[in-house]
Amino acid sequence: MAIKPCASPSASSPHDAPAVSASLARPASLQSTVLCAHCGLPTAGGRFCCAGCDAAHGLIQTLGLGTYYTRRILARDHSTLRPDPFNDAAHISVARHVQTAPDGTHSIVLAVEGLSCGACVWLIEQVLAAEAGVKTARVNLTTRRLTITFTGDATRADQLAARVASLGYRVAPFDAARLALADDAHGRALTRALAVAGFAAANVMLLSLGTWFGLTQHMGPATRDLLHWVSALIALPAVAYSGQPFFRSAFAALRHGRSNMDVPISIGVIIVSCMSLAETIAGGVHTYFDSAVTLLFFLLIGRVLDHRARGAARATAAQLLMLRASDVRVQAADGTVHRVASETIVPGDIVLVAMGERIGADGIILTGDTTLDSSVISGESLPQPAAPGAQVFAGMLNLGAAITVRANATAADTLLAECQRLIDAAQTARGRFVALADRIARAYAPAVHLTALTTFMVWYFVAGRDFAWCLRTAVSVLIITCPCALALAVPAVQVIATSRLMRLGVLLKSPTALERLAQVDTVVFDKTGTLTEPTLHLAPGADAASVKLAASLASTSRHPLCRALCEAAGPVAARAGVTELPAQGILAFTQGGELRLGRAAFCAVIAEPADSPELWLTTPHTPPVRFTFAEALRRDSAKTVATLGARGFGLALISGDHAASVQRIAATLGITTWRARMTPPEKAAYLGELATAGHHALMVGDGLNDAPSLAAAYVSCAPASAADISQTVADVVIQGATLAPLALLLATARRARRAIAQNLVISLLYNLIMVPLAISGAVTPWIAAIAMSGSSLLVMGNAFRGTYRAGGDRR
Repeated sequence: MAIKPCASPSASSPHDAPAVSASLARPASLQSTVLCAHCGLPTAGGRFCCAGCDAAHGLIQTLGLGTYYTRRILARDHSTLRPDPFNDAAHISVARHVQTAPDGTHSIVLAVEGLSCGACVWLIEQVLAAEAGVKTARVNLTTRRLTITFTGDATRADQLAARVASLGYRVAPFDAARLALADDAHGRALTRALAVAGFAAANVMLLSLGTWFGLTQHMGPATRDLLHWVSALIALPAVAYSGQPFFRSAFAALRHGRSNMDVPISIGVIIVSCMSLAETIAGGVHTYFDSAVTLLFFLLIGRVLDHRARGAARATAAQLLMLRASDVRVQAADGTVHRVASETIVPGDIVLVAMGERIGADGIILTGDTTLDSSVISGESLPQPAAPGAQVFAGMLNLGAAITVRANATAADTLLAECQRLIDAAQTARGRFVALADRIARAYAPAVHLTALTTFMVWYFVAGRDFAWCLRTAVSVLIITCPCALALAVPAVQVIATSRLMRLGVLLKSPTALERLAQVDTVVFDKTGTLTEPTLHLAPGADAASVKLAASLASTSRHPLCRALCEAAGPVAARAGVTELPAQGILAFTQGGELRLGRAAFCAVIAEPADSPELWLTTPHTPPVRFTFAEALRRDSAKTVATLGARGFGLALISGDHAASVQRIAATLGITTWRARMTPPEKAAYLGELATAGHHALMVGDGLNDAPSLAAAYVSCAPASAADISQTVADVVIQGATLAPLALLLATARRARRAIAQNLVISLLYNLIMVPLAISGAVTPWIAAIAMSGSSLLVMGNAFRGTYRAGGDRR
C-alpha cells in the first residue's frame, strides 16, 4: 500500500528548527487571509482562530515539538486540527475499554481521526511519552489506531485520550465498523468524482471532435460558439466537482510552504479552464475544455485504485480482530459455564471447546483426547492428536471430542495477537515505499512554477513587452509544462496493466505492486495450500469396493482424511449406527461383526510406522485394507517453478510442516533452499534476512501463519483459496487453481517498468523541445494545448503497447 510521502520527523533534535505557522509558510498570494498557526483555518485577524488552537500550539511548543509544523503534510481528505470543545477531558470516556494485565499494566486501543502523515504519528507519540506512567504509545498510520500502555489508575485513559484530543485529533475507542464506514464514504466520493469526470470527458471530447472537423469544413462562427458554450456548460461544473481531491491537496501543500504533483495539476487545470471560458466569451476559435476534464478523469482512476488498496490494507487488522473476537465458554470455580468475549480471557481461566469449534485462547489441555487441525496456524498438513498436557493455540480447530483448556496467555499475548503485531509492523514499514510519480513530483513541481514565473518577469521587466503578451507567454509555458504526460506516465501503465491482469485472474491490490514486482529477484513459496492442493488426496492402489465401504463409514466425519476418502469414492450412502472415537477412528456394528476405520492400533493392525498419512479398514473375515494419502501438487506447480528458475529468479520454500514433507516437495520441484517447522515470526524473520542481504523477495502463501511473512515481504501474493486474512494482507491475489499467473505477473511487471521508463523519457524529451519554444514566445496557448494533448496521447499509446504485449505473454 502506498502512503502519501512526507518528511520523516526525527525526535532526536526537536529544537533544531523553530515552528513555522501556516500563515508564514503559505505563498504571498494567500497572505491577505490570516490563517490559524495551528489548524490553518481563517482567523478573525489574530494568530489563532480559537482558544483551543492557542492552547494546542502552546502545548506543542512547551514540549519542544515545534518542528511538527514544518514537517507535516495534510492528507487530501484531511480534517482540520481545531480542537473540539466537546472532545475534551470533561466529555471523553474511554476508560471502560481499558484492558488490564496481571502485572497491573493497562492498555487501550483508540481510533484516531485526522492523521495525515508521519509527522502526526511522531507528534502524538512524543506528547504521550511525556506523560507520567505511559510506558508505550504507538500509532499505526495505516489502520489509524493508537495503542497506549500505562500504569496507575485505569481511569487515566480518559486523560490520555483528552491529551491527544487537545492537539486537534478526534479519538474514540477502536471500532472497525465505524472506520470502515468512514472509508466507504471517502471511497464513494472519489467514485462519484470519477463518474462525473468520465461523463464530462466523453461528451466534451465528442464536441471537440465536431469543432475540429468543422474548422476544416468552414464551420460558421455561430455553430462554433454554440459548441464551445455547450462544452463549457459540461466541463466547468465537472472540473469544479471532480477536481476537489487535487485542489484540496494542492491548497494544503501551498498553505504549509510545500509543493506536490497536485499543485501544477491544479494550476494547469484551473488556468486552462479559465482561458477556455475567456475564449468562449470572446468568441475565440480555440478552447481547451477537453484537456482539463480528460486529465482529471485519468488521474482519478489512479486515486480510486489507491484508495481501494489502502482500504484493503486497513481491513487486515480488522479481519484478524474478528477472528480473535469470537465468544468462548469459560467454566467458573463453582462449575457454572459463562460465555464471554475471548479478549477478556486471563491466565488460569478454564475454557470449554466443543467438537467443531475453534480454540479461543492459548493454553494447555486439561481433559479430553482429540484431534486438532492446526493448518491455519502452523501450516501442518495433517491433523494432529492432542491429549491432556498438550499446548494449543487460539485459532486451532477441534476435530474430535470436547476438551477443556487452561488458558496460559491473555488475548494480547496469544499467537494470533503476535501475528497481528507482526502484520502491523510490516505494513508500517512498507508504507514508507513512495510511488515513483510522487518522487518525481518533488523536483518537477517547483521547477514548473519557477520556469513560468521567470518567463513572465524576464519578458515584462527586462524585455519590456506588454503585460498581456507576457501573461499569454507565461500561460503557454504553464500549459506546455502542465504535467499531463508526466502525471499519466505512471498511472496510465498501472491502470492498463492492472485491468488486463484482472481479466486474466490476477488482482493487484496495491498501487505500488507493479513497481515492486519489477524489482523481484527471489520468489519464496509456502508449501501447504500454495504449491500443493489445499486438501489431501487418496493415493491409488485400493480397490473400489473397499473405498466405497470405507466412505460409507467416513461420510459423517469432519476429519480431513475421511473427507478425502469420501471425495475419492464419489456419491455413497452414509451407514447408520456409526460411532466416532476422537483421535482413534470410526466404529460400526453389523450382523457379521465390527467394521473399523481409523488408526492402525485402533483397527488392531500391527504395521511399521507410516511415512505418509494412512487409514486402515477392518471387516470380519477379510484382511485389513490400508488407504494411504498424499499431498498433491497443484497441476502446474512444477512448470511454474521451473519457468521462474529458468528466468533467473532465486527460489525458496518455507513451511510450518514437518521436515520430511517439506523436503519431498522441494526435491520434487527442484528447490534447493527450504526450511521446515517454521513459526509465523520465524517466517517473517526469514523475509527480513533476505531484505537485509539485498534481495527483493516475492512471498507466495495462503495460511494465517503466512500473513506476517506476506506483510513483511517486499511484495506478496496469495491464491484465491487462501485464508481471508492472507488475501487481505497480500499485494496480489491470483484467482483459479493454478500458479501459472505468477510467471505472467512478473513478466508484466518488468514490461510495465520498461513502459513507464519510456513514458518518462517521452515526457522529458517533450519538455526539452517545447519549453524553450514556449519561453521564447513562439508558442501560443492553442499550440501549447495541442502539444500537451499530443504528448499525453503518445504516453497513453505507449502504455497500451507495452501492456498489451505483456498481457499476451503466457509463457
